[in-house]
Amino acid sequence: MNKSDIILGDWATLQKDAQSVRYHVFVVEQHIPVEIEWDEMDAQCLHAVAYDDQGNPVGTGRLLPDGHIGRMAVLASQRNHGVGAAILRLLMAQAKLRGDGYVRLNAQQSAEKFYAREGFSRDGEIFLEAGIEHIGMAFYFN
Repeated sequence: MNKSDIILGDWATLQKDAQSVRYHVFVVEQHIPVEIEWDEMDAQCLHAVAYDDQGNPVGTGRLLPDGHIGRMAVLASQRNHGVGAAILRLLMAQAKLRGDGYVRLNAQQSAEKFYAREGFSRDGEIFLEAGIEHIGMAFYFN
């Protein structure tokens, strides 16, 4: 996955494609209630959407104003191909560019090793969110 395959933008620009990926991953696959998937923070975030060779959205994530990265989702058919890592690195770079000293995220516990490989460390205890175990994690820029 190249950075050129990922578009950064606001919610108005990327909503349709980001929602498509998030709906498939969170609502259909993970059974998260649709009414808690969309929130008022979407309009305030920088969004990233990754596209395949045919221009279909395959992954997404968002960077909140407070330095949290969230709603990281990659379609099952595209996992383990570098899509999530490319989105994460791009959002981290944007946070660093705007002067953030760190980024934080609430990782599903099943994804903790993925984030650890990208340099994140545990920052808190395991907690439930939408019925799924999560762990707080952080990455501090040098």
